[in-house]
Amino acid sequence: MSQSIDQTSVQAAAIALRHARATRTPIGPISTRFGIADLEAAYAVAGTNTAARMATGRRIVGKKIGLTSVAVQRQLGVDQPDFGVLFDDMEYLDGDEIPMSQLLQPKIEAEVAFVVGRDIDEDAPSFCQVLSSLAYALPALEIVDSAIADWQITLEDTVADNASCGLYVLGAQPISVGQLSLGDLGMSMTQQGKVVSTGGGAACLGHPLRAVYWLARTMAQRGQGLRAGDVILSGALGPMVPVVQGDLIHAQIGALGSVSCRIG
Repeated sequence: MSQSIDQTSVQAAAIALRHARATRTPIGPISTRFGIADLEAAYAVAGTNTAARMATGRRIVGKKIGLTSVAVQRQLGVDQPDFGVLFDDMEYLDGDEIPMSQLLQPKIEAEVAFVVGRDIDEDAPSFCQVLSSLAYALPALEIVDSAIADWQITLEDTVADNASCGLYVLGAQPISVGQLSLGDLGMSMTQQGKVVSTGGGAACLGHPLRAVYWLARTMAQRGQGLRAGDVILSGALGPMVPVVQGDLIHAQIGALGSVSCRIG
């Protein structure tokens, strides 16, 4: 962590975000309130809250890549990806009811999830090293959720807020990565039976595997690896959509299959 980062501001921002989520009360942008003005400070805030969650007994089970879709970047006014941490209590499976009581102002998006088959711990992994380390792909839904009121976020705000992580839903049938043309996958997501989001694999940094490669290289630069069994949410295949209690969400992601959930 850089010595130029104001630790007092980092701690204060982290506490404010934790309180917002604990009380389900969105707050104003922490980037301006606490002077979190660059990515390293934002990731420091996120790291502080990651440590706090782990201290309560939570386990890290993977990573999410955010802001990989140009459509989502335009929605949020940012221009590059970010990453966040997935914890064991965030995971749900196909058909599960998602508790609204754990969320503040949720939105949902469909994406491709990957399961890491072996550790990726090279200093600067090549694309082929990353590819050979992935075991399976799964259809997934990510419920993104911001602690920042009205989603008025900068890149620093979403990074500090663990890349706006909420919860995620995994499909039931894994498929070997090499069996699919992931960049050509089409996606259609319905809400109460009505199509609300469409897109495809190419919307995710041009190809979902490029997003995973970006993550592996980024984590290596930060002195971290990816572990066997980790889930990687590779990023939205189309625009995210607000959800409310009672919504039934279903996404079909080409030959990868489908995944559904209900907001309870």
